[in-house]
Amino acid sequence: MEQIREFIEARIMALYGIEVVVSLTRPDVQFGDYSTNVALQLSKQLGQNPRQIADEICTDLQHESITHTQVEGPGFINITLSDSILVALAESTIAMPSTGTSVVIETNNPNPFKAMHIGHAFNSVLGDTLANLLEQSGADVYRVSYHGDVGLHVGKSMYSLLKYVDGDVDKLRDIAPAERNTFMSHMYAAGSRAYKEDEQAKAEINELTKQSFTRDNALYAAVYDTVFAWSFEQIDKNVARLGNKPTAQKFLESEAELRGVEIVRNNTPHIFQESDGALIFKGSEHGSFDNAFVSNRGTGLYAARDLGLIQLKNEHYHAAKSYIVTAEEQRAYFKGVIAAAELCFPELTGVTVNISTGTVKLATGKMSSREGDVLEIDWLFDQVAEAIKARGGEPNDELIAGVLRYEFLRVRIGSDVVFDVNEAVSLQGNSGPYLQYAHARAQSILDKFDFHAGSLRTYTFEPEERSLIRKIGEFHEVVELACKELLPHHIAHYLYELAQVFNRFYENNRVIGDSRQAVRADLVNLYAQTLSRGLGLLGINAPESM
Repeated sequence: MEQIREFIEARIMALYGIEVVVSLTRPDVQFGDYSTNVALQLSKQLGQNPRQIADEICTDLQHESITHTQVEGPGFINITLSDSILVALAESTIAMPSTGTSVVIETNNPNPFKAMHIGHAFNSVLGDTLANLLEQSGADVYRVSYHGDVGLHVGKSMYSLLKYVDGDVDKLRDIAPAERNTFMSHMYAAGSRAYKEDEQAKAEINELTKQSFTRDNALYAAVYDTVFAWSFEQIDKNVARLGNKPTAQKFLESEAELRGVEIVRNNTPHIFQESDGALIFKGSEHGSFDNAFVSNRGTGLYAARDLGLIQLKNEHYHAAKSYIVTAEEQRAYFKGVIAAAELCFPELTGVTVNISTGTVKLATGKMSSREGDVLEIDWLFDQVAEAIKARGGEPNDELIAGVLRYEFLRVRIGSDVVFDVNEAVSLQGNSGPYLQYAHARAQSILDKFDFHAGSLRTYTFEPEERSLIRKIGEFHEVVELACKELLPHHIAHYLYELAQVFNRFYENNRVIGDSRQAVRADLVNLYAQTLSRGLGLLGINAPESM
């Protein structure tokens, strides 16, 4: 595409002496391979009718890569390329050279002492896939995670846990590994209810929250250490089941809190101000809201910890960009934290970027939680597995991950995901399994005979063959757009469209035993490779068989 764009720009310069940036789009197949509205852009500058300008440009576009041009409507120029150029586009590499730029991105942030839930799964998949796109764009990417090992949520859980063990930490050994996630969820939920409903319990929980920073009581420390270890066993297992790549480092709030408090104190009163003993940042002056970073007891709050984390990540990686993927309701909060960080560390201005997501909503009547409002991730895995069985499939971790990842990624970041488990596992609709099956189906065609890849550049295509190679040729453009905008839904949409184009081709064009077996088998092979590469960028396995 770049070659065609540059050629058109050069011809416009030769014709009119005007330097212009030509925009090329993909029209419907019947109108050609590319379209441009450059004549409409030039009409005002030249004071001429845009269709007249388009006719002049078309007459001048003589190039070995272009077989036909046509003017449509008020002055749109449609361009048809040679078959050999279509093949070159389809076979073009999408590997971008290393930029030497370091990028940090948080790819999972579940807190210990609480069960992982569907929101954690959503953000983890998004973060990991964005890391894939950043790697594809040539950056040196470091996946990290951040977890709250101190604070009120720990106090709430410890309140219930200490009552449960009743002085005997060995009681925790009776909790089977498969039940630990649900057990932790129950403990946290019970503590949260007690905190809301019972003033005495609230006072106890506040004290237990303080102890999360010191852990100087032997029983407290023993229970804490046991459940802390359980938590990360569960987090690591579940994140791996989602198909995420391992992280380079885990950051903890206890570590970040010490840094954050120090930063706030060192920047008071010129950035932070004292208010009733607390240290606050006037985020309202920076498009956010006024927020306390350090409490009147001198302990760091969430914002101080996030501030400390920004410094820690910079010390470890000196990244040009640091991405944080969070829910939409945290947008204003992070806007304030980032503004405070950039005032404290002007050299980090523009480095930290918060990417806000929508939420996962369940389609009415399709899924319901046995545990109330918190949808545990193990329960979600089970729901998907049961739905796969119900439609006659055999669930495994790669297939389940494909279901979840595709459902989360096919929606534009920032929009809500409406999750219908039956639609998500379907082999007929716009789903992860549909695309996985499409790849397996293509491989099964190639496995039916002794296939050896040839050179597609030697062929002249029939119409439906040409439509398929044209669609395959869009892949690198879509990937470049997804990487530029950090929006993986572009790839998901393209892969679904590609599979549909292939299905139409295959329904009407026999491959094995046809006189055109060689060219069509090469098309099937290139199609399968493209599907595999695209699914790989989404973190979805492309199975050889299903």
